Amino acid sequence: MNEAASAPAMSDAEPLLQRLEWSVLRRLDGLLQGDYRTLWRGSGLDLADLREYQHGDDVRHIDWNVTARLQVPHVRQFTEDRELTAWFLLDLSGSVDFGSAGRTKLAVSEGFVAAVARLLTRHGNRVGAVLYHPGARPRETVLSPGLGRTQVLQLMTRMRRPNPPTSAPPKSAPRERAPTRLAELLGRAETMLRRRSLVFVLSDFISEPGWHAPLGRLARRHEVLAVRLLDPMEMALPDIGLLTVEDAETGEQLLVDTQDAGFRERFEALAAGHEAQLRDQLGAAGVDVLELATGDDLLAALLRYVALRRQRARATSGHRMPAELRSAAQA
Repeated sequence: MNEAASAPAMSDAEPLLQRLEWSVLRRLDGLLQGDYRTLWRGSGLDLADLREYQHGDDVRHIDWNVTARLQVPHVRQFTEDRELTAWFLLDLSGSVDFGSAGRTKLAVSEGFVAAVARLLTRHGNRVGAVLYHPGARPRETVLSPGLGRTQVLQLMTRMRRPNPPTSAPPKSAPRERAPTRLAELLGRAETMLRRRSLVFVLSDFISEPGWHAPLGRLARRHEVLAVRLLDPMEMALPDIGLLTVEDAETGEQLLVDTQDAGFRERFEALAAGHEAQLRDQLGAAGVDVLELATGDDLLAALLRYVALRRQRARATSGHRMPAELRSAAQA
């Protein structure tokens, strides 16, 4: 996207960012991070925790005193001080561009990205993004990490107006089946992110199987938050008679009778089964999860997450690093 084309698009994103700065950022500023401390762990100076070494960890973080005492390699984790690099891994598939109450999951994703990215850049941290566009030839657009308000506007612009494919199919051509393969986005990030970073994965996780393994590997090397986007109609259909439903990613259409109570029950059972499986996979990956529905208030959701994270940090700080380990680390 050249500068001439991006300037009008960035001006389109400006009103939303201004509104979020007044309604959300003033409340959140200082909660996720203060002038010197943050809830996120990274490569700062203050020792926050010790854990066993895992494949892929930076060997420079091995604590040799603790390793010698326990005969098991341990690495140090630090409280991030000032500089932090955050990456947004953005699922821009067709299913994300869905919403049943005048607000799409994509709009929810944009609001979250704008608020958190601006919050981070206001404190001198850098933010970048990998934007995933599934299709017959899936591709990822990378926005290199940058600073400041302009970087946030550029990120919002990329979400709204992704770069077009090199060659568009004829208008008469049928829509190509293009299921989401979230593993491709996560795999790209896995090979690209070398330095320990804060990673936000924004997706509805409606995807082909195989994504939870690379997500788990990302979580072992980085601080990962999975932001799950959802809409109430994905869990239960209203009783509104005949309804044509369309797969947003493949274009396949199906006429269903929502007045049929048995059909609605089967739909809800399948949705509940998918929900349970998804929660199990996210839990197995070992990532923090924040659920954002199309009807949720963004500020309230973020405040709930901050409160839970602070509570967990207080609960685990003493449990995960006993006094003898801390004394060995400081010896």
